[in-house]
Amino acid sequence: MPSLPMILEPDTLHQHLHDENLLLVDLSGPEHYTEAHIPGAIHVHPRETRGAASPVPGLLPEKAELEQLLGRIGLKPEHHVVAYDDEGGGWAGRFIWLLESVGHRNWSLLNGGRIAWIREGYPTSTEVSEATESSRPALTLDPSTTADLEEVLEAVRAGNTAIWDARAPAEYRGERQSAARSGHIPGAVNLEWTEIMDPERNYRLLPEDRLRETLTSLGIEPSKPVITHCQSHHRSGLTYVAARALGYHDVRAYAGSWAEWGNRTETPVE
Repeated sequence: MPSLPMILEPDTLHQHLHDENLLLVDLSGPEHYTEAHIPGAIHVHPRETRGAASPVPGLLPEKAELEQLLGRIGLKPEHHVVAYDDEGGGWAGRFIWLLESVGHRNWSLLNGGRIAWIREGYPTSTEVSEATESSRPALTLDPSTTADLEEVLEAVRAGNTAIWDARAPAEYRGERQSAARSGHIPGAVNLEWTEIMDPERNYRLLPEDRLRETLTSLGIEPSKPVITHCQSHHRSGLTYVAARALGYHDVRAYAGSWAEWGNRTETPVE
């Protein structure tokens, strides 16, 4: 199949819907998947992207859990995965981060997701799609996609990394508390994940030039390493993908996010 862009328009997906080696993954809520989904899309519940026993909800699932999930959807190395959800891209972006964390780089985010697809009149189905389950793939984890707590601490000390906080401004300022301590990582800049979507365009990402200009104005530049986070690396799934799609080469997710940072005693807080 031809190469597809990281940010994929619904019209382009419609033209390639029946291409060989296309794997559609729907991260919507189960009720929305049952109601209507893109024909052929396999459903992955958002909670499957999280480790079942992890004390910090945003962390990468255990290797065995990833092997089970990716085996269930029948993922093969030759697949080009198109991920979407019903909320603008947070869960789909997190799933893409999972793919990159196991070295699968052939992916696209459907721009506008389920919202754009349905509002713009593209075909839907209510038939449950199930892959021919593949044997559990033997995965090799790629650590370059993720920053752990120690790496974020070092980034704060060094001061040469753009830390993108995708939470709401009230969380960033410490006015809304969702952990033992409130506030933000020192030096982090705040751009809420919803600010990079355009509701007037069915929740697509902002046009590339506007998005790039917005990030640059905040010091989130391609020349710098970028670490992005939110409360549990759900909302920052979208910001991770946005930076990757803009060509930022050193982008990592702080998967522990504020659920980890704000509940530790040794982490600095502003």
